[in-house]
Amino acid sequence: MSAEKAQALVLRARPFGETSAIITCLTREVGKVRGLAKGAWRPKSKFDAALDLLSICQVLVLHRSSGNLDLFTEAFLEHRFRIGRYESSFAAGLYIAELLDSVTVDADPQPELFDLATRAIRFLSAPRPGQRNEQGSAPDSRTVSALIIHTELGILHQLGQLPSLHCCAECQRPLEGRRISFSMLGGGGLCPRCRRGKRSVVSISSEAIVSLRQLADSFDQSENTSQSEPPFGEIRAIMNTLFANILGYRLKTSHWLAKTFSSSREKHR
Repeated sequence: MSAEKAQALVLRARPFGETSAIITCLTREVGKVRGLAKGAWRPKSKFDAALDLLSICQVLVLHRSSGNLDLFTEAFLEHRFRIGRYESSFAAGLYIAELLDSVTVDADPQPELFDLATRAIRFLSAPRPGQRNEQGSAPDSRTVSALIIHTELGILHQLGQLPSLHCCAECQRPLEGRRISFSMLGGGGLCPRCRRGKRSVVSISSEAIVSLRQLADSFDQSENTSQSEPPFGEIRAIMNTLFANILGYRLKTSHWLAKTFSSSREKHR
């Protein structure tokens, strides 16, 4: 058995016995790890809050033989996920965790994917009293919507499945017009000629395409708040369908995410 130190993001935690837990982490150095943390949920556990859901921490993992769970022997908290005044931030964090767990496999390091995920989790986390986080305060639902889409597009890029947003996925002609044909199975946008005879094609607005292009390139909060609101409902439907086609099922948290953002928009009208 060999021990390895890694920076980790906790994606899942489920009980094992009375006080132990089986933890699923995405690590920067060794990829996804599933392991047993003995006594993790004791009142005075040596792990403290380091293995709480969505925590960013340093872990020491003891790798066991094939077919057995690894063993977490130490964990040191770097960043604890905190819920602010917006329920949407918590819903977004759970959605990102489930998405990452679904698209990654054990022992396949993807440091760029890990960095993308931890930036999003740090941004979503509310600051402690008297402190300020990167954006200065808990993000509102509109900013959270943009961040989720930016993170999803980054994940698709890392998986090599980012849809074509600037030109036709087949003939490479520029995508133009008020409505764009978008193939869920054919790699993204299609020109009118290449769209003929294709299945699983939807028509999306040019505003949605422009927003997707911008969020695929970068996430700029000041830019997001200064412009008119993007068509998040339309984009959310596109992203849900894209990942459902890739994974073969719809993520459980996507339903709660949609409900949370819908109720949040109603409150702010």
